[in-house]
Amino acid sequence: MKGLLADFKDFVLKGNLVTTAVALLMALVFAALVKALVADLLTPIIALIFGKHDFSHLSFTINHSRFLYGDFINAAITFVTVAAAVFFFVIKPYETLTKRFEKPDPSIKHCPECTMEIPAQARRCPQCTAALTV
Repeated sequence: MKGLLADFKDFVLKGNLVTTAVALLMALVFAALVKALVADLLTPIIALIFGKHDFSHLSFTINHSRFLYGDFINAAITFVTVAAAVFFFVIKPYETLTKRFEKPDPSIKHCPECTMEIPAQARRCPQCTAALTV
């Protein structure tokens, strides 16, 4: 029985499980933040442009079948605004921040002739076959 409890403790306290749990929690909080950004800031801007922010009542009927294309429009607008918010407010600032602190890889250098990346220890470029000085 002691082995079973020790195995359970190892499972719960492993770095992978804790890291995954923290990542999931942060993803949920981030999703709530993006949802609030879209609902509270971007949707009113759309309402200013189009005059409405809810298209769910739009529909048409063919042979007694009702097609709610307004719900699809709402979903499409939500998708585009969430994607734009994530791209412009998360991805681009993150890329800028990581580039600022990025250090060059010491195992790679650039060929002076063709500017291809090559191993730092190379004496000849595999792309253009130029002889390199070490």
